[in-house]
Amino acid sequence: MQPVSKIQPSSSNSTIYRILFAISLGHLLNDSMQAVVPAIFPILEKSMSLSYTQIGFIAFALNMTSSVMQPVFGVYSDRKPSPFLLPFGMASSLLGMCGLAFSPNFFFVLLSVLFIGLGSAVFHPEGSKVAYLASGAKRGLSQAIYQVGGNFGNSLAPIFTALVFVPFGQKGAAMFTVLAGIGIILLTIVSRWYRDKIKSNALKTKNKTTQSSDKLKIDSKIKFAIILLIFITFARSWYSAGIGNYYQFYLIKEYGLTIKSTQLYIFVFMISGVIGTFFGGPLADRFGKRNIILLSLLGSFPLTVALPHVPLNWVIPLFICIGFISSSSFSVIVVYAQELVPGRVGLVSGLIVGLAFGMGALGAVALGALADSFSLKFIMNFCSFLPLLGVVAFLLPNDKKIRKA
Repeated sequence: MQPVSKIQPSSSNSTIYRILFAISLGHLLNDSMQAVVPAIFPILEKSMSLSYTQIGFIAFALNMTSSVMQPVFGVYSDRKPSPFLLPFGMASSLLGMCGLAFSPNFFFVLLSVLFIGLGSAVFHPEGSKVAYLASGAKRGLSQAIYQVGGNFGNSLAPIFTALVFVPFGQKGAAMFTVLAGIGIILLTIVSRWYRDKIKSNALKTKNKTTQSSDKLKIDSKIKFAIILLIFITFARSWYSAGIGNYYQFYLIKEYGLTIKSTQLYIFVFMISGVIGTFFGGPLADRFGKRNIILLSLLGSFPLTVALPHVPLNWVIPLFICIGFISSSSFSVIVVYAQELVPGRVGLVSGLIVGLAFGMGALGAVALGALADSFSLKFIMNFCSFLPLLGVVAFLLPNDKKIRKA
């Protein structure tokens, strides 16, 4: 395998933690904007009398915008790094929050979430590059720090539902414009560091000496590995879409819980995923990236199969284990892909992370349609078998082969 090479981390092996934590906080704020959308679903379902299919289309509009546009911005930023796209993306999310708070109907909601999706698409490729440049010799840990911010932001969706949207309704979304404003200020500061970094003599030299590598073809084995990563991302994203978008309705229907009480269960699942994301990076550095990717799906499979059939008091213990195990490979897959194609960090990061959103979008629509046609229990049982598809990780090159390449 012969990977291309273009942009590289700093020649120094020191990890710049202040930038990593800053971009992680920016990631948290960005993904908090996205988390508002599923958080408001129970409110919109009642106030606008939405079907599960319409809810799926709202999730589709949000995530597909991000999915399609992330690789586009990734390619652009690989060719022309654009640090100030970071605060621009947050400004787009701010507009989306304003629209969501005052949308009078389903179609205005769709338009508003398009702005939020665009903001996410702009942020993620550049955010991944900042984390890459600040990583030094600790790429696994650095990517985990960056990704844990985003996962934590997503995990706040049930908290937003319980504390903001249940008491304040749809207009509670206006409160999140404050977070977006803070994000714009923070990411402007990070963008200045990023701008100075790409202007440094060392980075200029590396870019000039490796520009011709754009013309190199990616080895067929690398292409096959990327396809496998995409397939694995599909399995995990569809499962997450099923839990994140519809399990709260399943708890209401099957266990008789209220909207507010269901949010604890979703939060436990998501916060366990945050913890799993953080520990996945260091564990992959020690035990191998392919091994952690394999374990994250096959290790969670027996638990996901059991989940739809257990008594209510078993749901939280299972969610803790499923969330931790299944999310342990989230940052690992990104690092694995970056090492396969290190010359195209923005493209690869946008493809893998964007694809996760896109697959989740398709999953939300498909699962919503299945729920309307069959039942919520049907889609929970369907989703429970998706982690089994992770068996294809056996076909990925191990870490030794990647290092040799």
